[in-house]
Amino acid sequence: MMMVELTTVQSGILPIAALADHLRLSRGFTDDADQDARLESCLRAAASAIEARTGKALFSRRFLLTVTHWSEDGLHRLPIAPVSSIEEVRLVGRNGSETVVDPAAYHLVEDAHRPQLTATAARLPTISLGGSAEIEFMAGYADDWPLMPADLMQALILLAGEFYGQNINTDAGIPFAVSVLIEPHRSVRLRGAGA
Repeated sequence: MMMVELTTVQSGILPIAALADHLRLSRGFTDDADQDARLESCLRAAASAIEARTGKALFSRRFLLTVTHWSEDGLHRLPIAPVSSIEEVRLVGRNGSETVVDPAAYHLVEDAHRPQLTATAARLPTISLGGSAEIEFMAGYADDWPLMPADLMQALILLAGEFYGQNINTDAGIPFAVSVLIEPHRSVRLRGAGA
C-alpha cells in the first residue's frame, strides 16, 4: 500500500496571522516575509505531526492510494479520515494498462475513524496478479482554517508554536496539551484475546 497527496494545502489558508498572534510577534516590519515563511514551515510540520498521530487529514485535499489487494473481498478500509468523496477507482495491470471502475460498482461508507470503499454488489473488482488498484479520493476536515474543529485548530497553533520556539523535548514526545486536544480524534484499535 502506498498513499500520496495529489494536492497540497495552499499557503493562503494556513493560519499564519493566528500563529503570529499566539506567539505575540511584532508585525509590519521589512522581515515579515522571512518570518511568515518560518511560521508557515512550523504550521506545516505541526499539521503533519498531528495527522500522523491521529490518522486524520486536517485540511481537505486529494489523495491517491495504491493497493495490490483489498482489505476484504467486498471492501477496502481507507487509511485516513474523514473522506468526503471517492473521485475515481482504477485497476492497473502488470503491463501498466488502466481500466476505470464504474462508479456504480462501489460507494463510500463514511466513518469518523475508518472510512471504507465498499462494493455495491458482493465483491470489489478483482485486482490482477502483479497489478494494483488506485483509489483517488478527497479527505480532510475543512477547506479553510475557520471551518476546522476548534480543538484541532488549538492543537495546531500550540504545536506550531512549540516548533517555532524549538521547545521540543524529544524524550517527552508531543506536548501534553496537544495530546489532550487531539485524543478524541485518534483511532482506537482493539485487539482480540488471541491477538
